[in-house]
Amino acid sequence: MKKITAMIKPFKLDDVREALSQIGIHGMTVSEVKGFGRQKGHTEVYRGAEYAVDFLPKVKVEIVTEDEMVEHIVEVIIETARTGKVGDGKIFVEPVAQVIRIRTGETGNEAV
Repeated sequence: MKKITAMIKPFKLDDVREALSQIGIHGMTVSEVKGFGRQKGHTEVYRGAEYAVDFLPKVKVEIVTEDEMVEHIVEVIIETARTGKVGDGKIFVEPVAQVIRIRTGETGNEAV
């Protein structure tokens, strides 16, 4: 099993969720996060004062899935979340040692 973590722009979340739903992915965890990469933030003007926004809003989508689905899920996220501009985000794929469903005690793929 693998855990896919995607950092995407907030306005792309609904598109990504719908695209993943169409390929049979119905479980995910979504968190609102802040960060920066090459964008390095930007400046804004508020009430006449200019200030730096170092951390930009992002959405973190986490999905645990079977190894066979990883490539397909990553492709769907890339196609759906891409705007072609700096700050589109990143995807991380890492191994998952064990999954346990608390309610039933199921483990492995059955717990996902």
